[in-house]
Amino acid sequence: MSYNITIQKAVHRNKAVLKLIFPYRTELIAMVRSLPGVLWSSTLKCWYIPYTDKSIASLRNLAGVTIIAEIDNSTDKDVQNVSEAALQKKLQIIRHTRERIKLIFPYDPKLVALIKTIPLYFYDAKPKWWTVPHIESALELLSNYCKNRSWLCEYKDEWAEQTIVARQKDHTYENIVCPPQFEDKLKMLRYSESTINNYCSAFKEFIRFYSMKPLETLEQQDIEKFLLFLTEERKVSISYHNISFSAIKFFYEKVLERGEVTNKINRPRGEKVLPEVLSEEEVQRLICSVSNLKHKCILMTLYSGGLRLSEVVGLKVNDIDSKRMLIFIRKAKGRKDRYTILSKELLRWLREYFEQEKPREWLFEGVMGGQYSMKSVQSIMHDAVKIAGIKKHATVHTLRHSFATHMLENGTDLRYIQNLLGHNSSRTTEIYTHITTKGIGQLVSPLDRFGTEMNISRDVR
Repeated sequence: MSYNITIQKAVHRNKAVLKLIFPYRTELIAMVRSLPGVLWSSTLKCWYIPYTDKSIASLRNLAGVTIIAEIDNSTDKDVQNVSEAALQKKLQIIRHTRERIKLIFPYDPKLVALIKTIPLYFYDAKPKWWTVPHIESALELLSNYCKNRSWLCEYKDEWAEQTIVARQKDHTYENIVCPPQFEDKLKMLRYSESTINNYCSAFKEFIRFYSMKPLETLEQQDIEKFLLFLTEERKVSISYHNISFSAIKFFYEKVLERGEVTNKINRPRGEKVLPEVLSEEEVQRLICSVSNLKHKCILMTLYSGGLRLSEVVGLKVNDIDSKRMLIFIRKAKGRKDRYTILSKELLRWLREYFEQEKPREWLFEGVMGGQYSMKSVQSIMHDAVKIAGIKKHATVHTLRHSFATHMLENGTDLRYIQNLLGHNSSRTTEIYTHITTKGIGQLVSPLDRFGTEMNISRDVR
């Protein structure tokens, strides 16, 4: 007896296959079952075989079977192209928090080895995906890998699409959850996202410290005991100490309305530490050490306007006002808008950058589009400091301190500098008067007035 089997091209589970359409016959099903790689698809409601030369040859060799190709007026070459596209591997890059991306892809040992070269990589065994920091160097590495191997590379920014951004998973306290009313109150009072993250992270440590006691029953001495633990055993910085206490104070005052528990607890005495500042020659050397045009423009923008890290990545294309020679900074620290100066030299470089990169929304966009990551800017600064041979501990914020100090040394009034930096109080800006060398360089030490007449014996007896 002769049977007809119609084949149609299809895609099943991201693979090119051939659907087998034939009348129900027990003996025919038995023959189809003998084909290599044949499977029943509950999705396609039919039998199918992989679209390979071996499978098709086996199908044609079935006794008493006539093959009828139904390929929608396409040629075999068209089907082969569909097959190759369907079999193409794909890397999904999903930004799920502000600072991290998860990577989903079919197992590939070379890609796994590449991921392991990225600092702070992590494999999450339960959902079976990798996560790495959301930095430009990592994105470029992954993008180039896909290009060189003809992989599809799909980028999605889930974090930017969320109305309320979820906190990054803290593996140290992964089993500890802040009281919902604590985080809700912070959001309701419009605390910034970074403050909410810092408060929640610090408060988790407090919860873990008193894991055997209900928080509602704790008293002043209990909180003081925890703060003493931070000081003597954990040896945390004064800054972290203050964040922890602020989080605890917020919980008892704003959430539980038990202000008496924290009212009499004093904060630690603040440190009077002068910020690190680069000389003008060091800043020039730093910027000149960077060859990448975008990276150079980022560092120049930070220094020329005294911007914070979050402010430079938050700049949009239309925030550069070349007619008024101003940079508009929106919703900076304290949710305040302000203007700062636009350097003529920076504008010249930005125009060259615009011509080359053609940014659409954000002034500095990532490899996959969207806002440039703060970690990437920190990485650029770290590498530039190293290449320039600067021995000082210089960070991105050092450029802001250097801007203010150099403006003051060049005769700019302190009140103008305060406005450019966005400081609420002039006392914050006055710290730069302790750093500047203006005036100090003209002072003479009393030892120098002794002159060369003083005979100082070289023999120490």
